[in-house]
Amino acid sequence: MNNKKINIGVIGVGHLGSLHSKMYDEIEAAQFVGVFDVNEEKRNEVAAKYKVRSFASIDELLKSVDAVSVATVTMTHHAVAKHVLMAGKHVLIEKPITTTLAEADELIAIAKEKNVLIQVGHIERFNPAIVSLESYQLKPMFIESHRLAQFNPRGTDVAVVLDLMIHDIDIILSLVNSPVKQIDASGVAVVSDTPDIANARLQFENGCVANVTSSRISRNKMRKMRMFQSNAYIAIDFQQGSADVFRLGNEGEGSIWSTMLLGQIGEGKKKRSIIYEQPEIKKINALKYELESFINAIQTNSRPIVNGEDGRMALDVAQQIMNKIQVQKFNV
Repeated sequence: MNNKKINIGVIGVGHLGSLHSKMYDEIEAAQFVGVFDVNEEKRNEVAAKYKVRSFASIDELLKSVDAVSVATVTMTHHAVAKHVLMAGKHVLIEKPITTTLAEADELIAIAKEKNVLIQVGHIERFNPAIVSLESYQLKPMFIESHRLAQFNPRGTDVAVVLDLMIHDIDIILSLVNSPVKQIDASGVAVVSDTPDIANARLQFENGCVANVTSSRISRNKMRKMRMFQSNAYIAIDFQQGSADVFRLGNEGEGSIWSTMLLGQIGEGKKKRSIIYEQPEIKKINALKYELESFINAIQTNSRPIVNGEDGRMALDVAQQIMNKIQVQKFNV
């Protein structure tokens, strides 16, 4: 294993880029070199805070690093990431990977040609609730998710499907591991020119169905997912970073995580227990864990947990959902 520190920088130091900068400053395996942003005042402010260089151009930054995070606005992801990849540098691109599939395909092709890595910032893959379920065999056949947020003008450069729903799309695609057979969707543009609330029903070739709802005009925040499979029901709260598992077990079976035996079903020798468990939740900063995994993938030349192809698949489904939505804009 290569333990050499990775020289890394951040392109775009708005809200997310500033958080990336904070995490890279803390990650031992990263040598945080500096930042670039078209806003000189902002980049100088972030550079001064973490005592790194404020670069006047992307090219100057790329001369000094092995890899970068691209945390610019979505419409610039393709152009900026292409610039990085053409320079032979590894890149973590905040979600969504790009705005079109053709752009995503070009980035993936360049990365292969240059033998560098793409990781896409689908941060919920690193949520403590998801991490806590790694020891379970998850084969969901029905999924229901709700991701609701209070209105924030910062996210309105893209539709709610690309802003919020794509998180759940990525998680669902990683869990189901089956091609999407059919998509039905609806949505409404309430306060912006693109859908602010959307619902999609995804049917997979293996029979699984996922009902996904996202809204950015909710009074209260919610980031929850429920999964049902042949032997278990799993509830995930991304906001709280927790999970609850109700599963069938053999009579007398228990677990160090078991907190309650709800009852028994069956008769005689076939009697089985219904067990409620709360998986052990590790104290994880999801963004820091995500960036650490990016650094580790570079050091070990291994597949990122969420690579370019994963980002493309999530974008593909998101684009299909948006194509199904007939936007209705009501003039008051």
